[in-house]
Amino acid sequence: MVERRLRLRREAEVRQARSRGKAWADGPLVARVLPNRTEPRQNRYTVIAGKRVGKAVQRNRLKRLVREVLRSLHPTLTPGHDVVIVVRGNVEEMPDLAAAEASLGRIVRRAGLLTPPEARSGDRSRDARRPPAHRANDEPVRLPSPVTEEETR
Repeated sequence: MVERRLRLRREAEVRQARSRGKAWADGPLVARVLPNRTEPRQNRYTVIAGKRVGKAVQRNRLKRLVREVLRSLHPTLTPGHDVVIVVRGNVEEMPDLAAAEASLGRIVRRAGLLTPPEARSGDRSRDARRPPAHRANDEPVRLPSPVTEEETR
């Protein structure tokens, strides 16, 4: 689930992003992206699925899948945009999380929303590849030798 502070909740803001935002489509998804003026800069998201998508169970499932992908993509996206995702396909077109990730990933790349890896703050993927730094004066930690039964007598 996308955090509450990252959701686009006001109907007027959603309407504005849908009407004035630039559209990017891929398969069962359409994204409307509009720069916003939030301070501090942050992205806000909303997911819409109309009745043509299917009954309530199918609509809610597709919206959950898209929200989960947004939650995982959020740290890699350039802040300062309102993003409205419209689900226009059905469950057969987007049956699982992998299909939603692929479709939304292509949209985000084409829209230019991905932040370059070197510009990401708090990026831990680069740190995970580096060996740990050791100081020159560190000595290895010596554990006490195990006590035998004979020494305890």
